[in-house]
Amino acid sequence: MPQIKSAKKRVITDAKRGAANQAVRSSVKTAAKKVEAAVAAGDKDQAKAAFVAAESKLAHAAAKGVLKKETASRKVARLAKKVDKIGQ
Repeated sequence: MPQIKSAKKRVITDAKRGAANQAVRSSVKTAAKKVEAAVAAGDKDQAKAAFVAAESKLAHAAAKGVLKKETASRKVARLAKKVDKIGQ
């Protein structure tokens, strides 16, 4: 347990930031799962709508530093590839 006041504050701050980051990561995963579900169902319109939402959440996570820019870009590209394959 930290003894120094600033270290005590860092523990509290880190816990808050960790919880916020976890919430963002969770929303990104949920959005990606919605895209995957729509793709599995073969519903192109729903998949496109879900993809737009997922892309927005990934961009937000990258901007906040929760995910690296390259990671977000890779995930968007992979989701886009799956959405584009519907109906082929």
